[in-house]
Amino acid sequence: MKLDILAIGVHPDDVELCCAGTLLKEIRAGKKAGIIDLTQGELGTRGTKETRYKEAADAAEIMGVAVRENLKMRDGFFKNDEKHQLKLIKTIRKYQPDIILGNVLNDRHPDHGRAGHLINDACFLSGLSKIETKNDDGTPQEKWRPAYFFQYMQDWYHEPDLIIDITDVVDLKMKAVEAYRTQFYTDASPENNQEPQTYISTPDFRESILARSRMMGKRIGVKYGEGLMTTKVIGMSNLSGIILKET
Repeated sequence: MKLDILAIGVHPDDVELCCAGTLLKEIRAGKKAGIIDLTQGELGTRGTKETRYKEAADAAEIMGVAVRENLKMRDGFFKNDEKHQLKLIKTIRKYQPDIILGNVLNDRHPDHGRAGHLINDACFLSGLSKIETKNDDGTPQEKWRPAYFFQYMQDWYHEPDLIIDITDVVDLKMKAVEAYRTQFYTDASPENNQEPQTYISTPDFRESILARSRMMGKRIGVKYGEGLMTTKVIGMSNLSGIILKET
C-alpha cells in the first residue's frame, strides 16, 4: 500500500498528541496516511498492552488513517542499531511514503530522541540499493527514500521550521488523544482516573497540549497550530500554500 504520509511514534499516543492535526488536515485533503507505533508502550504506568492496542485502534478510526501497525520493539530498551534500522527500513519500503512525521531528535523522554535518530537514519538508509530487504512474501523490496522527515514537537520546546494550521480539526485531534482513556484524564472515564497519577494523566497536561497549539497558531495568525522541524531545506512548487495573514 503506497502512502502519501507515514507518521511514526515510539509509543502509541505520540502521534495523536503531537501531529494528529497535521494528519487530519492531509487526510481531509485526500492524502493517504498511516501510522507506525515502534513499541507497545508496555512500560506505561497506567493501562496495559491490551488496552493500548484498543485505544490506538480507536484513535486511528477517529483520524481515518488507512493503516496502523505496531513493530513491537521493546519499550525503553530498543536501540538505534542495525537490527532495528532494518526493521524500520522494511516498513518504509513497504509503504513508500513521500513524507514521514516522527519523534523529535532530543526530548525529555529518552525514547523520543532515540526513536527520532532511528527514524532519521532509517529514512536515509532505506534509499540505498545495496541494503537488501524483503517483503513478508519473500519478494525483494525496492529502495525508497522519503522526500522529507519532519519531527514533531513533544515535551520540550523546539523552534519550528514550519507550522501547520489545525484550527478546523483541533476538536477531532483532541478526540483522538482522548481515545487513550487509560493514559489521560478525561471526564468520560472516571474509573481510569483512579489509577496512579503520572506526568501525563492530569487535567493540566491536557490543557498544555491545547495551550501549545494556541501558541503555535498565534505565531502564524490562526487559532491553533502544530509545529514541525526538519534538517532539510523545504522546497515549494509555488506560494499558494502560504497563510496570508498578518502576524
